[in-house]
Amino acid sequence: MIELIQFPWSPYCIVQRRILEYAGARFKVANIPNNDRSLVWKLTRQRYYGVPIIRDGKSVLFEVNDDSQVIAKYLDTKFRLGLFPWELEGVQSIIWRYIENEIEGAGFRLNDIYWRKVVPPSDQLAFLRHKERKFGRGCLDQWRAQQKELLAQLEQRLVPFEEMLLHHPFLLGQQPRFVDFDLFGMLGNFLYSGKYRLPAAHTRLRQWHSRMTRAHFQPVAPVKTSRA
Repeated sequence: MIELIQFPWSPYCIVQRRILEYAGARFKVANIPNNDRSLVWKLTRQRYYGVPIIRDGKSVLFEVNDDSQVIAKYLDTKFRLGLFPWELEGVQSIIWRYIENEIEGAGFRLNDIYWRKVVPPSDQLAFLRHKERKFGRGCLDQWRAQQKELLAQLEQRLVPFEEMLLHHPFLLGQQPRFVDFDLFGMLGNFLYSGKYRLPAAHTRLRQWHSRMTRAHFQPVAPVKTSRA
């Protein structure tokens, strides 16, 4: 059985969790505290300390750089989901970089405003220390003060996706591709605290999000040909 090692609110973990759900895979989840990455360090043989990682039998998968998508491509191949068709390779690479920078950047700050609600009390000191070491002392209070501006920024950055959904149920056509799951994960992090909703003006995006929440992979049966 596949095991997903994660923080439950992490946007990148939400991406992989939703792919596994979509695939109908049997999997289990191991939630680790932010201040104890020892399990990840051990499983990756001291090569990685981030999340998510997955363990599938003797195989342990993790990302090798910021744009690698090792885990998603492994799951796509294993379950034959069609998330990375060759004809969309370049387009998806451009889109997921936008998603993981422009959308994630605003979304995680808005979620982190409610960090005391999201992060377990036993992990809050380590979480605060991690954030302030990375973004500067008082960053969480600063983001709270900028909340309205960040919400407006996120709404504006989501406009291209609203436009992409004008004529298709998913971002690149009639079925979900990797970028759909990637955007779902970044927005899942934004929505995680329960304090937000998707922008009311983005009606197609809201409908897409509902479809993505319910979507399940339907394998295409091979076409049988009769002999003459």
